[in-house]
Amino acid sequence: MTDKALDSAIEALLVARDLRGMARVHAVLRPGYVRRAAQQLYRSRRVIIGTGFPVAGTFETDGPVGAIALYRSLEALGAQCWLVCAEPLCRKLADDFRVLPLLALTEAAAREEATLRLAQTTPDAVVSIERPGRAADGAYYNMRGEDISAACGIFDTYLEQAGCPTIAIGDGGNEIGMGNVADIIRQLDITGSATTCDELLVADVSNWGAYGIIAYLGFWSGRDLLGDIRPREILAYLSSHGSVDGISRENTLTEDGLAVAEGESVIAQLQALIADLA
Repeated sequence: MTDKALDSAIEALLVARDLRGMARVHAVLRPGYVRRAAQQLYRSRRVIIGTGFPVAGTFETDGPVGAIALYRSLEALGAQCWLVCAEPLCRKLADDFRVLPLLALTEAAAREEATLRLAQTTPDAVVSIERPGRAADGAYYNMRGEDISAACGIFDTYLEQAGCPTIAIGDGGNEIGMGNVADIIRQLDITGSATTCDELLVADVSNWGAYGIIAYLGFWSGRDLLGDIRPREILAYLSSHGSVDGISRENTLTEDGLAVAEGESVIAQLQALIADLA
């Protein structure tokens, strides 16, 4: 399999179910976007990863699973990572990961907060995985069109002020990075994000976009990083800290209404694609 064929196969796999219109977005993105994101992260030594989408007073499972998997994969390759998230997720993760809290409640304060944290960490890349993105009117909305501005924290400013490559993963249109494809998002039934990024990745479940990146990282490093991901264990860990499924809003070991076996199947298919190159 050629590199171009692999890129095409991975990108198609990640949107094969087309649950929320991401196949339409995939069609307008410049091919090779997962590989380009992975290349940037493969040569990065310090990486900020923002995640956490507020649902029902807590956080959803989609986003943190992929963020934790990517954090662990990059650290296994020698990088230093930080997870950036709002309450209550940041408090729940603080005992097990390097965490930077999103504390600012206004745009001005968020810009100051991002400037300080970026100066402290000097990242080589900033990644957003299923983070709410600021809409054109300045507010933040969930998939139901509800204004969640008071609960989500502000991560957009990290990407806007990064001074390094920025990568975003989303699955519906209201996430950071979707401003890159605003014309397409306006065709979907959602209030889209206006925040842009350098490299946008789309997937049926945002966690799976992180798995696509990890597939390349593992292949280039000669390590089975995909095999090290344990979605069930990560979901159980998050569930013990109060996570909910973003669709059902229930504390279950699911992602966007899908059984964990769906994510495990994506990992297995990615492994098979990489094995064709061995």
